[in-house]
Amino acid sequence: MDHDRYSDDYIADILREMRVFAFVGASAKSNRPSYFAMKYMLAKGYAVHPINPGHEGEQILGQSVLATLADVPAPVDVVDIFRNSDAALSVTRDAIALKDKLAIKVVWMQLGVRNDEAAAEAEAAGLKVVMNRCPKIEYGRLSGEIGWAGVNSGQISSARPKLAPMGVQGLRLDDKK
Repeated sequence: MDHDRYSDDYIADILREMRVFAFVGASAKSNRPSYFAMKYMLAKGYAVHPINPGHEGEQILGQSVLATLADVPAPVDVVDIFRNSDAALSVTRDAIALKDKLAIKVVWMQLGVRNDEAAAEAEAAGLKVVMNRCPKIEYGRLSGEIGWAGVNSGQISSARPKLAPMGVQGLRLDDKK
């Protein structure tokens, strides 16, 4: 897998098929990327479990904060890492150890987070990997929503987007191709 570039189909398939995220390193601060990514993903119909041992038992956006990945009830489709690149290896190893118990399918490392050793171990364990990307941004880019805010997606096309927001163009994210 080339972790410098992902096909739109690879990312779209993950966002379409995976419905439950665990946000490792979730923050209760509304100006933090994990907070607004979580808010966005919840608004799009995803389930999100925030994980942060410093806020265990509290609520972030109405979701109970858990101390560890092992505390998350199954299933968890995607472990989304909001920690630094060095910490991504231990989080990935936790995901690998819990993949059967929690039904984990994807390890996703946020923008600025890249750990090739973690990616290799996850892929060897049969997990999909995304590094240095944000599901919120990828959803917006693939659905066309990002252009609604005046952001240049870098693509010019008359083709309909592969993903569409819930209810737009009659396509729902849980629809298969």
